[in-house]
Amino acid sequence: MNLFVIVAIIAVVLLVVGGFVQALQFLLWVGAVLLIIAIIGWVLRAVRGSNR
Repeated sequence: MNLFVIVAIIAVVLLVVGGFVQALQFLLWVGAVLLIIAIIGWVLRAVRGSNR
């Protein structure tokens, strides 16, 4: 009975950690996309500013 409880607790912990890893991977991609958008905006502003 104790082995079953230990295995169940380990399974729940692994599921929670797996969910955190998926969320972190998603946030990493969102951060990368936002960084690219910020760089494009900075370059466009720099190019438009030099024409004035």
